[in-house]
Amino acid sequence: QVQLVESGGGLVQAGGSLRLSCAASGRTFSGYLMGWFRQAPGKEREFVAAITSSGANSYYADSVKGRFTISRDNAKNTVYLQMNSLKPEDTAVYLCATKYAHYFFQSPARYDYWGQGTQVTVAS
Repeated sequence: QVQLVESGGGLVQAGGSLRLSCAASGRTFSGYLMGWFRQAPGKEREFVAAITSSGANSYYADSVKGRFTISRDNAKNTVYLQMNSLKPEDTAVYLCATKYAHYFFQSPARYDYWGQGTQVTVAS
């Protein structure tokens, strides 16, 4: 069982930056694939970024590539999402998710544990 708690969301102007954090419970964090997803009202949950258990490989949705950076600190049981050059279309609830895996999954259906989400609002 893993518990995830996101933080760092807020209201920013277009072009601004935020850094989201996801703190995970447990002592097996290093073995888990970590992903960020987002969900806007009326839309399905969308993959944003993921990082493999070792941190060696990162994956991004085309919509955020070059603007967002995912990282993890296994010693702190924490994964981060640095979001730069934010756009109004980035507005959504951002959720952290994880699955015990040493490889990458994109579909939210593949992830086993989810945080509660943190709201990111980008104003134009």
